[in-house]
Amino acid sequence: MARSRTLFKRITLFGLVLVGLLGLPLAASAVGKWAEGPTHWSQARRDSAEIAPPAATTPEAVIQVYAARAWSWRGIFGVHTWISAKQPNADHYTRFEVMGLQLRHSDTAVRVTNRNPDGYWFGSKPELLRDIRGPEAEALIPRITAAARSYPHAGTYRVWPGPNSNTFTAHIARQVPELRLDLPPTAVGKDFIPEGGIFAEAPSGTGYQLSLFGLIGVMLALEEGVEVNVLGLTLGIDLKNPALKLPGVGRIGMQD
Repeated sequence: MARSRTLFKRITLFGLVLVGLLGLPLAASAVGKWAEGPTHWSQARRDSAEIAPPAATTPEAVIQVYAARAWSWRGIFGVHTWISAKQPNADHYTRFEVMGLQLRHSDTAVRVTNRNPDGYWFGSKPELLRDIRGPEAEALIPRITAAARSYPHAGTYRVWPGPNSNTFTAHIARQVPELRLDLPPTAVGKDFIPEGGIFAEAPSGTGYQLSLFGLIGVMLALEEGVEVNVLGLTLGIDLKNPALKLPGVGRIGMQD
């Protein structure tokens, strides 16, 4: 009986700690999102954040990966990610992303457009995650294009736990590991391994992960560090660039 009580207390304590680790960061994120105030999606900013180098005056090839808080309540939990690329001497960028709304008007959620490479995402300023230029970028752009075309869930979109926009970006990263892309902990859906997979390389290509439909899993990689996925929410420690990874909040510590 005494052992049973001790075990029950330990399980209860573990549960409270887990709820605190998941719930408190999300509560902080919700307060921050609420403080922004309501804005109708049609009035939210979509113009350039002026992060990407102008195509007309940048002769070299460019690849940039961005993340911005999702629209409305979704932004409490996570971000939307996309990849923008420009061939040498091109006068525009090509933007690769997935949008669930597109499935209402098309048979694919994959969008390959010439829109702003660094546009605000419905009012949220994007964060630059990766920047590659010159011959290295030129060599990777065709592979990014091929990976976008091979995305196996183009006809399916689920905000949680995936497949969604972050699943798409993670898929491209796995197909092109030279990107060495460390997606933020707020990229909900990045741990959904396509086609029902359970074991895969980490998106950065520097380690491996186990994941059950993006709901629960673990990752160990040089770039990402140690991450635990619980119901699509990420807790982790970045050992290379010391930082905590918390759901809703993101990184706390040294920038990647």
